Amino acid sequence: MPKTTATRGRELDRAGLSDEQLVAMLRNMLLQRQLDNRGFQLNRQGKIPFALGSEGHEAVQAGAAMAFKRGADVLVPYYRDLGLALGVGMTAFEILSSLFARVTDRSMGRQFPNHYTNHDLGVLSISSIIAGHCTHAVGVAAAFKYRREAGRAVLCATGEGATSQGEWHESVNYAAVHALPIVFLVENNEWAISTPQEMQMKVANVADKAPAYGLPGAVCDGFSPIAAFIAVHEALERARGGGGPSIVEAKCYRFLSHSTDDDDRTYRSRETIEEHRKLDPVPRFEQVLIEAGVIDEARARQLKQDVLRETNDATDAAEAQPYPTTESLYTNVVAGDYRPWQEFES
Repeated sequence: MPKTTATRGRELDRAGLSDEQLVAMLRNMLLQRQLDNRGFQLNRQGKIPFALGSEGHEAVQAGAAMAFKRGADVLVPYYRDLGLALGVGMTAFEILSSLFARVTDRSMGRQFPNHYTNHDLGVLSISSIIAGHCTHAVGVAAAFKYRREAGRAVLCATGEGATSQGEWHESVNYAAVHALPIVFLVENNEWAISTPQEMQMKVANVADKAPAYGLPGAVCDGFSPIAAFIAVHEALERARGGGGPSIVEAKCYRFLSHSTDDDDRTYRSRETIEEHRKLDPVPRFEQVLIEAGVIDEARARQLKQDVLRETNDATDAAEAQPYPTTESLYTNVVAGDYRPWQEFES
């Protein structure tokens, strides 16, 4: 394993991850938290229409992203997957270009905030329709199998609320029947906007549904990036090797409102949130790495300073970009330059 300047402390079950990988996961979590805060700040300043937060999901996404194989796998995320997007290679500038709806956004400002994409990195465009993207993910996995592209898999992420939608059930069932190379990652934060889990399902775990489809299901600690890495890595390796799909459920918590348009005080108490804050994965993982001697406190402070500087620079750069022009309105709507509506113009 690579050496660090920190003093080695208590033994860490690192699941084969190097110091660099462990620090990369922490940096991902710090950047995710910083960009989340920036999105809410920009909304309150009236600069963007709304923002979605992922506070409490940082560990799940940092660990899952570390299991993702760049250049081979495809990520089909949902709107709270900021850390997954960052972890597979998207930049803070890309995220903020999406928030500001500037011309540098891959969708040229045509999507909602937090609805980013990157074809080069294998990141499908985020769908606003809950669970609608699951059918797209299954289509990609079906293409992999049809083309006999071994060693590739799809990582499809949702919240637990999406598992109440028909598209999720149809997607999981189809993937199971056809043994497709896909992993359904369910980030269970206990709240589907204002609906608690017990109002959605009778079972204690979403993963308990897996046997009904003939699939393996696993539950992991979503407050630990290493635990999330282990569970998602095992599932993706199984999928890449022809073992078929599986469901991985990561137990986490949503610390913020559903979005900047939501007031969560109407359906849960501040005391409940503060109790869950004791498990906050960001300072928790930072302390784990310090105690294990992977980093020291000076390095931790430097990481936070670097992340804040990166966020500030990306904010300024993205905000300075122009908006898309009206002439580009129909660009990338259909393949080529075909505009069927013009046939009816006099």
